[in-house]
Amino acid sequence: MDRKAEPAQRLMLQTGRVDGPRGEDGFTLLEIVCVIAMLAILAAIVLPAIPRGTSTTKLQSYATETAALLKADRNAAVRRRTDVTATVDPASRTVRSGSSGRSIVIPADVTFDAKLAARCNDRLAGPTIRFFASGMSCGGAIKLARPGVGFEIRVNWLTGGVEIVPATPL
Repeated sequence: MDRKAEPAQRLMLQTGRVDGPRGEDGFTLLEIVCVIAMLAILAAIVLPAIPRGTSTTKLQSYATETAALLKADRNAAVRRRTDVTATVDPASRTVRSGSSGRSIVIPADVTFDAKLAARCNDRLAGPTIRFFASGMSCGGAIKLARPGVGFEIRVNWLTGGVEIVPATPL
């Protein structure tokens, strides 16, 4: 073995890399791939835990689902020839169908407000929208909003019709 090469070979045996005189130290491809893999695993764990706000499309979807639920209750009242009552509960952020029992839960980042009739058909209405066999209703409005966008689901008391209109954003 050559005496000049012997210290470099000894260094290579001890550390696993050769320290060249020209400063060629660096990371190997394997080290870089391992770091990228660890970052990808960390991102896969952390990113789903980051809360995301309700998008405009999702907010519109909640408004459409709520309107569809109320329309189904109106149709059920006319079809069954009996009263059907939908329950609107801003405290628990739910709208529950009186005909099917289906509920829609509104997320916490969405402002949920309801304007409902105090009395309906000479009775206290409470947090409800009642549909009659004639198709009429007690009426009411449900507002779903978040900063920059909002929708209002209106129930006409005379016709029982349900419509979605843009609401004043927050």
